[in-house]
Amino acid sequence: MTFHVHRCILAAASPFFHDMFSLPQNPAVTHKVPVVPMSETKDTLGTLLEFVYPVEDPPIQSLDELVSILGAAAKYDFLGVIDTLRKFLVAPHFVEADPTRVYAIASRFELEEEARIASKYTLSIQILDAPLSEDLKYITAYSYHQLLDLHRRRANAAVALLRFSPDIKCLQCNGSTFSLYAIPKWWYQFEKLAKEELSVRPTSDVIFGIGFLAQVAMASECQRCAGSILDSWKFLQALKDSIDKLPATI
Repeated sequence: MTFHVHRCILAAASPFFHDMFSLPQNPAVTHKVPVVPMSETKDTLGTLLEFVYPVEDPPIQSLDELVSILGAAAKYDFLGVIDTLRKFLVAPHFVEADPTRVYAIASRFELEEEARIASKYTLSIQILDAPLSEDLKYITAYSYHQLLDLHRRRANAAVALLRFSPDIKCLQCNGSTFSLYAIPKWWYQFEKLAKEELSVRPTSDVIFGIGFLAQVAMASECQRCAGSILDSWKFLQALKDSIDKLPATI
């Protein structure tokens, strides 16, 4: 398929085309419209040109589509298009649905800020169970190790923050003189389950949720521990804030 485009627009949008059109032309063919063969598909080139021309940006429906257009934009030095696609890449519907792939794409095209943004979203998933993406073929071992190291360091730091406060009491667990200074049963369960969760998803999203805390209360097998958990909301909020303050990007 042939696209008829304006030389001045391509030259203004791309140093690649600016330099190419600046080269001396063969006098024998100067009267003809120059033809530039391109290996990309018509869909990729059509969408790419929509981003280049001063018209409304087209929608990007999938990461597959975004990768093909971003690859062409990088190949031909369409710097403005690359800047626009960087915003598309970390749009919520992409980075929340598949943060590992977004991270791989950003690393592949050396988009450092977008890689940092995506790395934070990967904390909410089990990184080793993430779907295998073709984009991982194009990133370095260093970039992937950075992601694994982020998860490891943050998990260790979060677990280290799980320290009991002696101010926490349970009417049943601490109901006698002999058990006044005992640790409520729910804390043992919370610590155990939280460590398991943080080891695979080093974020506070799960362990302070109602469902998780209800599981902790049931596992404690104490009728009053649920009330103790509710009474400890300030302590739990402070603990959550401490975990949330940990470094969250590569």
